[in-house]
Order: sequence, then C-alpha cells, then structure tokens
Amino acid sequence: MSLRKELAFFGVILLFGSAVSITAYTLESSNPWNLAVRLFALNGFIALSIATIMAALLKEITLFFKKPFTRIHHYFAAAGLVLITLHPITLAIRFLNPAVFVPNLNSLYDFLYFGGRPALILIFVAFVAVLLRRKMLRYWRWFHALMYVALFFGVVHANLSGTDFENPAILVVFNGLFVAALAAFALKRWQFYRLKTQSKKPQNINQKSA
Repeated sequence: MSLRKELAFFGVILLFGSAVSITAYTLESSNPWNLAVRLFALNGFIALSIATIMAALLKEITLFFKKPFTRIHHYFAAAGLVLITLHPITLAIRFLNPAVFVPNLNSLYDFLYFGGRPALILIFVAFVAVLLRRKMLRYWRWFHALMYVALFFGVVHANLSGTDFENPAILVVFNGLFVAALAAFALKRWQFYRLKTQSKKPQNINQKSA
C-alpha cells in the first residue's frame, strides 16, 4: 500500500513538472540551449521548494510513506541540487563564460537580477551543512536554513529575468511555491518553539513542588 502511495505521489509531481516544462516549451522552444537552461531552472526550483516545504511536515511524511522522512526529503533535495546546478553549467557552456557563477556586485538591482548566482552558493552551503551535521550539532541547522534565502534569491532572479515568468500561470505557481516555503519555515519555527516550551514544563513543575 505504501508503494502505491509513493508511486502516486511521485507521479503527481512528475505530471506537475511535465506541465510546467510543456508550458515553457510552448513559450519559446526555437533555441535548444535556452530551453535546457530554463527547464533545468524551473524543475530544479520545484524540487528544492518541495524538499523545503517537507521539512515542516516531518511526521505527516513519515506516516504517509511509512518510510524515514530523510529518505523522501533527500530524493527531492538531490534532484533539485543536480537540476539547479545544471542551469548555470549549461549557460556557462553555451556562452563559454564562467562568470555566470560569480555574484554581480555592481548594484543591488544587478545583484538581485543575477540572484541565481548567490542562490547557488547558498544552496551548496546548506548542502554541506547536512553532510557535516554530526560535527556541527548545534549550528548545522542555521546553515541549512540558508536554503530559504537561496529560494528567495532564486525567485527574485526569476521574476526579474525569467522569460517564462511572463506567463501568468508560471508566475503564480512559482511565487506560490516560495510563499508555501515561507509558510513551512514559519510552521517549523512554531514547532520548535512548542517543543522547547513543553520540555521546560516538567522542570517548572518540579521547581514549584520543591
């Protein structure tokens, strides 16, 4: 039964990504390099957004799939990391220009217009933080939370420079994904707050009884 749920869930995500990709193809498909760059960015953002949103639904994801949360979470995180990295790599190959990886500091507008560059750096910082979590028990979550900042830079970059965002459906869907990621962040902070307050209650009761 859990396998059916898993297949159905991933099937829905694949259909969603395919619908976005087809929409992007209908907007401009004459240049295969441009199409590849755009599809890598769009689908990479989808995967990373889903992985980020899942972080606030740890219990629900585990119960639904009957599998460890990290396994499902890492599926999307890994796919997003690969796709979003292929986005600038394809761009660099096309223009033979490695500067596409370097943040533009000419002005605030240029920095945000090319916001995908700092976003990629932050994504890898967040990824490395997970790998080093056992050595950074107290701080790795702070570095991993940079993923939310990366998504912010990514969506701003897409709104300012992405040709696909001229389509109202893509504009609404991707900005909606970012809003959902922010809501997941707020929910996660609330969950941590509740756990802290609940863990302090027994101590307060013991102090009063003493």
